[in-house]
Amino acid sequence: MTKTITLSLVLAASLGLAACSKTENSNAANAIDNSAANAEAAADNALNAAGNLLDNSANATSNAVNSVSNTANAM
Repeated sequence: MTKTITLSLVLAASLGLAACSKTENSNAANAIDNSAANAEAAADNALNAAGNLLDNSANATSNAVNSVSNTANAM
């Protein structure tokens, strides 16, 4: 009788551990997926910021040229 009880307890404990580890593995996989998505988004944002910086620099240069041209025309 004690072997049956012991076997039942071992079986219940192993099922409980299997259920916990599956959830932890699922959570770990989700965390990895989220980290990869966050890294990709950060890279995209950095590229967009660099592109915006180049656009702003080109616009500032164009504005400076226009300002000089306008000043020359006013004289």
